[in-house]
Amino acid sequence: MKLTKMSHACVRLEKDGRTLVIDPGAFSEQDSAVGADVLLVTHEHPDHFAEDRLRAGLESNPAAEIWTLRSVAEKLSAAFPGRVHTVGHGDTFTAAGFDVQVHGELHAVIHPDIPRITNVGYLVDGAVFHPGDALTVPEHPVDTLMLPVMAPWNKIAEVIDFVREVKPRRAFDIHDALLTDLARPIYDRQIGQLGGTDHGRLAPGDSTEL
Repeated sequence: MKLTKMSHACVRLEKDGRTLVIDPGAFSEQDSAVGADVLLVTHEHPDHFAEDRLRAGLESNPAAEIWTLRSVAEKLSAAFPGRVHTVGHGDTFTAAGFDVQVHGELHAVIHPDIPRITNVGYLVDGAVFHPGDALTVPEHPVDTLMLPVMAPWNKIAEVIDFVREVKPRRAFDIHDALLTDLARPIYDRQIGQLGGTDHGRLAPGDSTEL
């Protein structure tokens, strides 16, 4: 399986000529969902859910379908009947040859005064886990963790402890559009030294074979 890191929290996975895209949001490329067979969205915040990008993806491939939580599905289901599916914690499904497990229920706490919204993470083919905006630990081993490194809702100690608890074989940065080049070496060093796993990052558009 080929993993391509898009900007911010968006990831593309490809195998056997099929493509799965997670979280094509407003910080990701305009065409980040185009050509996808499967689209997954973790939650409704605009840096993860950009309706125009999802519509472009669904329109580019009449067979493409989306799996997401209710708050997102309600915005798209009328325009794409039968192609938008609602999922929640504990659900499993197979789409375009990808096996997907759904983990998690709530977005991480930004501030006690801000109500928490729903958020789900996706474990793809029992190997790649994208948690969205939460530090959900799936009840299954994870080979490759997509690691949210910089957000208004986290700090680096929590990120490091998340890696330690998940215990993936390797972790790649996501949720990094707000992280400046000046700060990246600090994050690389601390997560790499303290996380207990192989930690790396891919520039937008870069790929690796899993």
